[in-house]
Amino acid sequence: MILSGIGIQRNIGKNIIIDPFDKKRLNPNSYNLRLYNKLLIYDWREFLDIKKPHFTDELTIPESGLILKPNKLYLGRTVEYTETHGYVPMIEGRSSIGRLGMAIHITAGFGDVGFCGYWTLEIHCLDYIKIYPFIEVCQIYYHTIDGGYKPYTSGKYQNNKGIQPSFMWKEFK
Repeated sequence: MILSGIGIQRNIGKNIIIDPFDKKRLNPNSYNLRLYNKLLIYDWREFLDIKKPHFTDELTIPESGLILKPNKLYLGRTVEYTETHGYVPMIEGRSSIGRLGMAIHITAGFGDVGFCGYWTLEIHCLDYIKIYPFIEVCQIYYHTIDGGYKPYTSGKYQNNKGIQPSFMWKEFK
């Protein structure tokens, strides 16, 4: 089952932490998260090798906006830090963003129970689109979990402080 907005609010400060939290961004069954003002792009010449670390360049999204190019991957992050205990967090792009041809994740919209940190967003768009810092781009929602579970406490993306490029290369060490 998915928590309602009322269920999310009841759990704030207990099993769910969203910092900063603003009740105005609470929806009937989700909460809107905002885009931070930084993006990363991979600095690659030929291809990305999943067995090797990747170099990235940082972009700042100015108040006047930044035009994203189609068929390019931009890594962003949420403004909000989240912690989820006892629920499975998931994010999806807001429908208004999707209707402009912008996706905020490719495959990483599924979180683990116990995740603590900022959400890295895998942003891509179908056409040129101008974005702005601190806009509400996605929504987080929470599934209940049935049965026992081992919380995510020490994964390679746990307790992150910024935008996280792929750390898949660590799996080959």
